[in-house]
Amino acid sequence: MVLFYSFRYHKSMTLQQLKYAVAVADAHNITEASRRLFISQPSLTAAIRELEAEMGITIFSRSNKGVSITNEGDEFLSYARQLIEQANLLEDRYKAENGNAGNPIFSISCQHYSFAVNAFVDVIRKFGGNEYNFTLRETQTHEIIEDVAHLKSEIGVLYLSSRNENIISKLIKKNNLIFEPLFTAPLHVFISKKNPLAKKKKIHLTDLEPFPYLTYEQGDFNSFYYAEEPLTEIDFDCPKNIQVRDRATLFNLLIGLDGYTICSGIISHELNGPEIIARPLDCNEHMTVGIITKKGMSLSRYACAYIEAIRQVMERSRLKT
Repeated sequence: MVLFYSFRYHKSMTLQQLKYAVAVADAHNITEASRRLFISQPSLTAAIRELEAEMGITIFSRSNKGVSITNEGDEFLSYARQLIEQANLLEDRYKAENGNAGNPIFSISCQHYSFAVNAFVDVIRKFGGNEYNFTLRETQTHEIIEDVAHLKSEIGVLYLSSRNENIISKLIKKNNLIFEPLFTAPLHVFISKKNPLAKKKKIHLTDLEPFPYLTYEQGDFNSFYYAEEPLTEIDFDCPKNIQVRDRATLFNLLIGLDGYTICSGIISHELNGPEIIARPLDCNEHMTVGIITKKGMSLSRYACAYIEAIRQVMERSRLKT
C-alpha cells in the first residue's frame, strides 16, 4: 500500500527511470549504460537528473572518470532494485498465466560450488525457453552478501561453520538478509585421483603438509572469516599456499601440482569430469551450506525452483555415495 501511495503522489518518477538509474549504477558510466539501454546519452542523463530532482537526492557523483554512487544513492538504489524486482515478479506471474510469459530474469551469487552450477543448469532447462536473462556469479564471500543486499542477485549461496558463523551471521543480519540452511556436511579434501593421497580412505591434516593448499582469494576481505575454505593455513601447518580466483584454475592446479582444497565433498563429475575426487578429512569440523535472501522478499518461481534443484542435486549425490 505504501508503494502505491508513493507512486500516486510522485507521478514523475517512473519504473523506467528506476531501471535507468540501476543500469547506470551497474555500468558505472553514463555512456556505457546508454549503449546497453539503446537510448541516447543526453536522454539518459536528463532522466537521471529528473529522478534526482524529484526525489531531492543526489544518486550519482559525476567526474571525468565516470560516475560513482553516493551514500544516499546507494540506499535509494537498493529500494529501486526491490521495486523493479517486484514489478518483474508481477509481470512474470500474470503474463505467464495468460500464456504470454516475458523474458525470464534471474540472478544468483555463490561461492565456488559445482552443485550450485548443477542446480542452475536444471533451472535453465526447466524455464529457459527461447529467451531468458539468467546470471550466475561465482564470486567472493563479501560480494555475495552485497549482491543480495542490493538485489543484484535474488539468492546467495555460502556456508557457515564454527569458525566464521559469528562474523558472517552479523553481516547477514546487518544487511537485512536471512540465512536458510540447505545441508550440513563433514569436511572433505578435493584432490586429483592421481594424487598419492587418493589411495587413503580418510585423510589426516598431517598428510597434507607436502602438497600445495589451494584457496579462493577474497580481495580486501582476505581474513579467515571470509575464507571459502572452512580451515585456513592458520589452523594447521601448510607451508605451500596458492590463491586463485576461479574454479577452473583451482581444478587445473589440483591436477597439475597435486594440490588440494578443503570443502563439503560434493562435486559434479558431469560438469567437472572424473579427475577430481573427494576424501573425508579426519577432523571434527562441519560446514553448513545455505542460501541468503532479502528479508521480507517474496521469492520468484525461478528462485524457488533453484532451491529445490539444489536439494535434488544433493539427493542424487547421496544416492551415488
